[in-house]
Amino acid sequence: MITDFVPLFIMILLALGLALTLLKLQQWLGPYQPGKIKGSPYESGQDPVGSARERYSIKFYLVAMIFIVFDVELVFLYPWAVSFGEFLQAGGGAALGALAVVGLFLFILVVGLIYDIKKGGLDWD
Repeated sequence: MITDFVPLFIMILLALGLALTLLKLQQWLGPYQPGKIKGSPYESGQDPVGSARERYSIKFYLVAMIFIVFDVELVFLYPWAVSFGEFLQAGGGAALGALAVVGLFLFILVVGLIYDIKKGGLDWD
């Protein structure tokens, strides 16, 4: 049984060996040119301004949570949309019931979105 996995293990070892070999070759053969700009903590090369411990606005977190809510909504809607054809083929009240459930789900999300818009959760000041 374990002999079935021997080619997989060989492939993993070869991939790791190649990756480590290429990293070491780059370290030995590649140019090493340290500098003040390269050593700065920002990739853009600009001097840091202000403290690194500045607070973010609460609006940033609220918009991030709204994004997560609507992203999770799509996680639930996609499988429903894929399987809706099966509900149609089943006939009877299956398709109508599935449509009613997703309609209620979307209604609740739209009400939440309208509430958020009225409270100004999506306004960037």
